[in-house]
Parts: sequence; C-alpha cells; structure tokens
Amino acid sequence: MSLRALLPKSELRYGFPLSRGHLTTIGPVALVAAVGTYVLCRYLSGKSNGKSKVNQTISKDSAKVVHSFDIEDIGSKAVFCRCWRSKKFPYCDGAHTKHNEETGDNVGPLIIKKKEL
Repeated sequence: MSLRALLPKSELRYGFPLSRGHLTTIGPVALVAAVGTYVLCRYLSGKSNGKSKVNQTISKDSAKVVHSFDIEDIGSKAVFCRCWRSKKFPYCDGAHTKHNEETGDNVGPLIIKKKEL
C-alpha cells in the first residue's frame, strides 16, 4: 500500500502553502532586498576599484587639468603622456607600460613632431 492511500486527501500537499497574506509580504521584501543589493554592489564596486579614475594624482585640487603649449616652443618633437601616470606629466616618461600591464589597457603617448620636408 502506498503512502497516498494512507493519508487523507487534505494532507497531500507539495511545496510550500502560501496565502495571499504571505505573498503581499514576500513581494515588497524581495523587491527591497533586490534594490538594496544592487545599490550596495554599485557603491562597493565604485569604492574598491582604485583604477576607475584616469587622473589619480595630478593637480587634484584643480577643477580641470589643462596644459597649453605653443608649437614654436616644442622644437622638432614632443612626447606627451596620455595615461596620467607620468612623473614628468604632461610629458611621457614611459609609465604607460606599467599601467597597460596592470589594467590590460593599450594607451600610449601623444607624439607631436615637425614634418620633415
């Protein structure tokens, strides 16, 4: 004889019995948990990733870092940093090599030279 034959029909329930009251409580709690998890993950990922900002050290007290050069003052060639890691910023010192190894980036310098005639 099987277990079904021994139990009354009202005892044959599978899963979790949920009433309308349970659903009206579970729905908002699940929604708040999902939104809270999303917000927390976004907050923590922004704080823990020190590599997210391009400029990490140069003129941080300025609202915007701007350099201007006259083409006549450059000479025959100038090599400018684009990775923001150079100790000689705004000129390139090769720091992009280490930056590229650490981040998987492919940034290189900006080279300005006079055209050879």
